Order: sequence, then structure tokens, then C-alpha cells
Amino acid sequence: MNKGKYYITTAIAYTSRKPHIGNSYEIVLTDAIARYKRMQGYDVFFSTGTDEHGQKIEEIAAAEGITPKEHVDKVAGEIKDICDLLNTTYDKFIRTTDADHEKVVQKIFKKLYDQGDIYKGEYEGMYCTPCESFWTQSQLVDGKCPDCGREVKPAKEEAYFLRLSKYQKQLEQYIEEHDDFIYPEARKKEMLNNFIKPGLEDLCVSRTSFKWGIPVTFDDKHVIYVWVDALSNYITTLGYDPDGSSEQYKKYWPADAHIIGKDIVRFHTIYWPIMLMALGEPLPKQVYGHPWLLFGEDKMSKSKGNVIYADELVNLFGVDAVRYYLLSEMPHANDGSISYSTMIERYNSDLANTLGNLVNRTVAMSKKYFNGEIKAPTAAESVDEELKTCALETVKKVEEHFSQFKIADATDDIINLAKRSNKYIDETMPWALAKDESKAERLGTVLYNLLESIRFLAILLQPIIPETSEKIFAQIGTEMKDYDSLASFGAIKPGSFVGEASPLFSRIDVKKKEEEITAMMEAKAAAAKKSEKKEIEGLAQITIDDFAKVELRAAKITACEPIKKAKKLLKLTLDDGSDTPRTVASGIAPWYKPEDLIGKTVVVVANLKPATLCGVESNGMILAADAGENDVKVIFLEGVPAGAKVR
Repeated sequence: MNKGKYYITTAIAYTSRKPHIGNSYEIVLTDAIARYKRMQGYDVFFSTGTDEHGQKIEEIAAAEGITPKEHVDKVAGEIKDICDLLNTTYDKFIRTTDADHEKVVQKIFKKLYDQGDIYKGEYEGMYCTPCESFWTQSQLVDGKCPDCGREVKPAKEEAYFLRLSKYQKQLEQYIEEHDDFIYPEARKKEMLNNFIKPGLEDLCVSRTSFKWGIPVTFDDKHVIYVWVDALSNYITTLGYDPDGSSEQYKKYWPADAHIIGKDIVRFHTIYWPIMLMALGEPLPKQVYGHPWLLFGEDKMSKSKGNVIYADELVNLFGVDAVRYYLLSEMPHANDGSISYSTMIERYNSDLANTLGNLVNRTVAMSKKYFNGEIKAPTAAESVDEELKTCALETVKKVEEHFSQFKIADATDDIINLAKRSNKYIDETMPWALAKDESKAERLGTVLYNLLESIRFLAILLQPIIPETSEKIFAQIGTEMKDYDSLASFGAIKPGSFVGEASPLFSRIDVKKKEEEITAMMEAKAAAAKKSEKKEIEGLAQITIDDFAKVELRAAKITACEPIKKAKKLLKLTLDDGSDTPRTVASGIAPWYKPEDLIGKTVVVVANLKPATLCGVESNGMILAADAGENDVKVIFLEGVPAGAKVR
């Protein structure tokens, strides 16, 4: 039954480097929703892809000694390979370097300019290169980028601007009248109270300081800035064109759901809707800002050495086990966590013991007691009704959870049905029934109910672990896979035969798997060290004049204390030989106690521009070295007087 169209998208992945498993969570989450909607009878279009322009890409490519296009071709290929590896069923993989996308983006920019929604001006502010964002001083947090926490630098250039301010009231009214537009509710309040109501500033939408971008057709000094370029993918992928859109666009737009990370909600609920308003196009129905997947309690980053990649996990556990873990472990509103130990635990408990054991036992008993024939359920007892009710209620719960993007809750309910089915085996004791010939009909009924419950599981698990679902269908010997068949309990045909019993998930030997993981991590560390050495050898050379600009001095630590609300910062008071003590905020608290530092002499960068960190004005930076994974050593001096120049 066709229930109409359903258009769903991920955010497009930035092609700076290969995505880690935290990035890959989004494509698996979106795929599960798309698969579920298809199963329900919706005509689904699922789009994903890559964001490939910008200054950061240009700089990375230059450092690699290749062209930006060569770089993005490589990384876009890696991203697409991971999408395919994780068995995701996207209908379109768009790249922002696609010629048709670039052409339409130029038309969009020109249309908005011609109607006065884009105008030319000059931008002066603080610029964060990794985020490709301009900020005013008031928007900075402790002098750094409010999005990523990295250093920013002053920038001034001619630019084109999108009139966000013109549409502020219209957007505010739309959000307040459409309760589900920003989801969950906390993200909606954050956007309204922190960004929209205080007043929107017009948005810089072109750049002149780099070339790797889509050129502005009527002003070739400018390239179109990331937001107009990247955000437009959601409509260009369908065939939108200001001069006349495709039938596919008319069919699927507006999007039913944009699935994005919580860190980019602002761009998708402020910049993107205003662009659409200016174009006269409908707004997406819902933007879901999902939480992050962390390694332990930390956000994954290469610099922290805690990056896990999808292909590594698949090699260790298999595709469906990785999909299951990602979808079952991520809460709806809070950040989730991944670790190898919890992955092993989930694999053994949920997949091997609960699900795998249920299917294997049931099929094996059908073979043993009835030569694989499925008997009619002719000898019902009251305990059967509890299992049937649980199966039917699970369908309703899963449907409700999927409608709210609570996939982990849906997964829990499905596994609970498997647990209830295992309990049903303990309650009915088929092995005891098999010993009494007069109980043959009852035994056949018990096994029928178990096989039907497993069929429910196989259908409900299709969006989550699709390959395993197909294996279950084959083992229980049914082609009855339609979602609509879950409206009642009892669709398996008596007289048909089960397939061959084989383990769905072999239980993991924890010690052996941990040894395998340790060997893999050691190999990664060695490769990273080799790469770092190569990177050092390839560092750009500077002149003696460049080095002379940095003033290094010996300074004695006369006082030291923690900085409130900053876990990593210590406030150092330094005697650098001048008349006035120098204050420096340093992120060394994880490795040093204040009492261990007082009286030590360190090297300070004396002519660094002051920065305010957590309310403390820091005048300089002390030198320290990376001394291994998650270890830092401050460089101490002995026998050197305070104020001595370090040359």
C-alpha cells in the first residue's frame, strides 16, 4: 500500500578527512528510518553526499601537494565506500562538485542577488578556518570560536551578504507555529532564545580570500560561501532549478526530515529556512538534531588519538553488529558512547545470546521433533496469549518510537520481544512436551507460536540489521515479510518447512577479541607515528626572520591555582624579569598540580597577543611537549635566571 512520498536526508559530510564512526552514525540512523518508512509503504527518497568546497580543503590540499579536486575525489570516495560498507540504501549520493549542482547554486545566488536578498558589502570580524565561519567579538567564547573552541584570527574582506534580518520575524513566527519543525524541543528553545530573538545579523555568503569554491557568475573575484553552496544540496539533488524544476523535485519537496548533528542545527533552522523563504519554496517539515557518539566521554578526534573507523569495527564484528550497536546505544536526546568493551558485551548479550539463541533453538527443535514441518496451532493455552499480546504491542511501540526518531528505544522493544520469546520456551518446556506423545499437538502449537514471534522479530529488525533479518526468514522458512502482516498474529502457513539452523552470531571469546583489538590499536599507533615523522620531515621551512618574531623568555612560577569552571586550565603567575608579574592560563591541569609547579622555571612566549580564557586574561604561553598518547610534559629550565632570553 502506497502511503505517499517521504523525503529524508543526512547532512552532507565534509571532505576534510575520512569520517570516524561518530560521523557514520548519522548515515546508519537515517538509513534505518528510510528502510522503516519503505517497509510501511512510503515512496521514499533518501539523499546523502559530500560537502567539498572551502578554504580548509584548499589548505589541506596545498599541504598534501595535490589539487583540491584530487583531495575531495579521494575523501568523497572513502565516504561513499563507508556508506556502502554499512549497507545503507541511499537513492542519491550528491557531491557539491557535481557540475549540475554548481550550475544551480550559481543560479540561486544570482536570483537572490537580483531580488535584493543578497547584497555586496564588506566584512570585518574574527574568522575560524575549520568552521569556515565569521564571528563578532561578542560571539566568541573565551576569545575562541563558539562552535569548535579553536583559535580565530582577524579578517576583513569584500563580501556578499544574505539578508537574514529581513526574514527574522517571519522565521520566528514559523518556528513558533510549527511545533515539530525543530526537534527535539530543547534544540527549538536554543535556536529561538539564543540566536533568533536576540537579533539576526546578515550572513556572509561569498569569499575572496580563497579560490576553491563555486564562482559568482557576475563577480569573478568572489566564490560562493559554504552555506548557500552546501545547504542547497537538499533541493539540487532532486532537480530544483530557479528556471524550472524537475518533476522529481515537485514530487518529493519539501523534505519530511533533515537528519543532522546537533552542532549544525543553527545552519539548518536559520540560514536554510531563510534561503528557502527568499526563493519562495516550502520549508522542510522537520529538522532533527541528533546527539553525538563519543568515545568514552570524549568527542572523537584524531588529535586525541581516540578515533574509531567504521571499516575497523566491521572487520572486528561484522556489518549488522555495528549497525545494531550504533542504533541501540545512542540515546534520543543525550550523547551516546562507544567503546570496544561495551560493543563486545552488547554483541554477546543481545545478538548472540538473546536473538541468535532463540532462533537457533526454535529451528533446531522444529527439525528434531517434526522433521522441520510447521504444525498448525491447534492446542492453545493461556500462556500463548501473553506472547501474542507482547508481539502485537511491540509493533505499536516500534512504530511510535520510529515516528519520534527514538530508534534505540525501538531496538530495546524488539529485543524485549526476543527475551519474552525465550521466557516462553522456559514456560512451555518443549523438550518435556516431546516426551509425551499425547502432547504432540501442544508441542506443535508452542513451536508455531515461537516461529511466528521470530517472524515478527525478523520484520521489525529489517531496518536495523537487514542481512540478519534475511537469514532469519530463510531459517524459519517463510516469505511472509510484509509489514502489514504484523496486524495479526498467525501468518506463518502450517505445513511449510523450516530451513537449516545455523548460528546468526557466534559468541565472542572476550580475551581473544581484546587481544585482536590491542594488536590493531598498536598497529595504528605505529602507523600514526610513522606518518607524524613524515609530516615533521615535510614541514614548511621558515626563515631566521620568521623565528626572530617569537620572543621566548625564562620565567619563574611564583604562584599557581586552578581556574574555576575550567577542568584543564591552571592560572600561573610568572616572574619574567620585568617589574610586573605576568599571568598565563595554561591547559596543563590534567598533568600537573599547582603545588608541583611553584618555584619551577619555564619558557614563556612573551609577545603573544593576550587572550581571555574562562575569565582570566592570559598574557603568553608556556612551552610543553607531547610525550605520548594523552601525556604532556612542560619544558622546565634549571640554572637559568628569570627574564633570560631563550634563543
